[in-house]
Amino acid sequence: MTSIKEVARAAGVSTATVSRVLANKAFIRPETRERVLKAVAELKYRPNLLGRSLRSQRSARIGLVFSDIRNPFFAGLSRAVEDAAYEKGCSVLICNTDEDPRKEALYLDLLHDENVTGIIFSPTQQFSAQSAAYHTDIPMVAIDRYARNLRIDTVLLDNIAAASELAGHLIDGGYRRLGGLFGDASTTGQDRCRGFQEALRARGLEPLATRFVPARIDSGYAAAAIMLDGPEPPDGIFASNSLLAAGAFRAIRERNLHIPDDVALVGFDLTEWGEFVDPPITVIIQPMEEIGCTATDLLFQRIAEPSRPAQQVTLKGKLLVRGSSAPR
Repeated sequence: MTSIKEVARAAGVSTATVSRVLANKAFIRPETRERVLKAVAELKYRPNLLGRSLRSQRSARIGLVFSDIRNPFFAGLSRAVEDAAYEKGCSVLICNTDEDPRKEALYLDLLHDENVTGIIFSPTQQFSAQSAAYHTDIPMVAIDRYARNLRIDTVLLDNIAAASELAGHLIDGGYRRLGGLFGDASTTGQDRCRGFQEALRARGLEPLATRFVPARIDSGYAAAAIMLDGPEPPDGIFASNSLLAAGAFRAIRERNLHIPDDVALVGFDLTEWGEFVDPPITVIIQPMEEIGCTATDLLFQRIAEPSRPAQQVTLKGKLLVRGSSAPR
C-alpha cells in the first residue's frame, strides 16, 4: 500500500503538507494542493485509518458487504463479524447487495470513498478481478464464496462435502427420487449441486430434478411446486439454503403432503422456523461464529502484513439429523 511519504515525495512537499491537504484544515496554495491531489490519485493513496484510530483512540471502520441480509446465514455472520471487530476496536458498516452486481459495485465504491480499513464481502457471481482492480488497495476478505480471478483471503465452508453428506443421508434413509433446489447467484449453489449429484451417482442414482433459482422463499416455493405437481414427484427435496427450504416447506404443506412420509425435506443452517415446525428440519450446521471470526482475523492480518500470500480457510459443516428425513 502507498505510504504518505511516497505521496509527499511525488508531490515535492512534506508529509505534513499532504496531511493538511487531505484534512482540508489549513490554507494551502492552489498549485500545491493540486500537486498533492494529483499524486494521491496517481498513487491510489488511502490514509491508514487503523493507524490513525490507534493514535486518536477512535474506532476504525470495516465494511461488510452481504448478498442478502434476510438470509439467516448472513444475519448470523454479520453478528459474528461485528462481535469480532468490536473486540479489535472497529465498528462495522453493513451493506446489502441483493445479489445485484450493480449494487455491489456501488457499495464497494462507497466503502472505498469512505476509506474503510478493510472489507469483508460475499461476492456476486459476476464479481471479477477486472471489476475490482481499483479496490485492491483496500484489504479484502471473501466470505462464503470464491472471488474468482482475485487473489485475496477467503473463508469458505466445504460445500461439496457438506452437500454430499446431506444428500447421502437421504439416500441411505431409503429416499431415491430426489429433487434439488440451488441458489443461482453464487459459487455456493454450484458447489452444493456438485456435492448433491456426486452423492447420488456414487450410489448409482441420478437426480430427479435440479433447479437453480434465486435464493428466496418465493422462488423455492415455485420450484418445489413444479416438482411436486409433476408426473413423478420427488420423495425427497434437498434445499441448498434456508430460504429455499422454507419455500419448499410451504409448497409441501399447501398440498397436504406429510413430511417425511410423503416427501422428506433437508437444508442448510439452523433457523427458528426449522426447529419449531413439526417435524423439525434436518440441516447442515455451518460454523457461523468461526467463519465470521476467521474472516475478521484474516482481514486484520492483511492490514498488518499487506504483502503476505493470500490464504484460503475451508471449514467443515455438521449434519444435524431431525424428523424431516426419518428413515423409510
